Amino acid sequence: MIKLYGAIASPYVARVVMYAKLKGVDLPLTEPPGGMAGIKSPEYLKLNPMGKMPTLEVDGQGIGESSIICEYLDDVYPQKSGLPADPIGRARSRLVARIVDIYLAQHVGPLFRQMNPEKRDQAAVDAAGKEIAKAYGYIEHAMDSGPFCVGKTPTLGDCALGTTTSMMHQVLAAGNFGIADPVGSGRLATWWKAVQGHAVCAAVIDEHHTAFGGFLKMMAGRK
Repeated sequence: MIKLYGAIASPYVARVVMYAKLKGVDLPLTEPPGGMAGIKSPEYLKLNPMGKMPTLEVDGQGIGESSIICEYLDDVYPQKSGLPADPIGRARSRLVARIVDIYLAQHVGPLFRQMNPEKRDQAAVDAAGKEIAKAYGYIEHAMDSGPFCVGKTPTLGDCALGTTTSMMHQVLAAGNFGIADPVGSGRLATWWKAVQGHAVCAAVIDEHHTAFGGFLKMMAGRK
């Protein structure tokens, strides 16, 4: 028996949800054990001592990190892979997901602290904008002719990049930072249009968008 713990507002959780749906795997999203304490509860930390989401529970054992969970799903449900068939395509799709995790997501997060224009560190915003643009440049280089990251169907790279791009769009809009949309033109625009036009990808991104939007409103209310 397997359970996926986390909240769809997280792009990492949404990535796994999208990947499972693309593979045709029934993987319901479940509230973390431990009640109000959530991912910091003793019950959850026993499964994933990093205290992050998502976590996949498999017969009482916990597996953390979204890309690792996706790879596990491919091992257990090999009938329909979430990666391209050829080795170079598989490497490209994994590379896109890796770039998202290492070079992109870490520069979107700091913008949360710059939402208030009266207290904004413009130098920090400008630095984040440059790094975000650079990361999307790396991603574009890793892609093939598409229209998805690699080929004519969505794979792991699309799951990682699609959910993070959705989050980024909402952060940029909420903060009105003046940072240009990195998927607004060229190959990346073609990719984004393909993702938005795919039934499974679009449904998960819409669900994530709604949940993350609620999170942003909650944070704004606290301030």
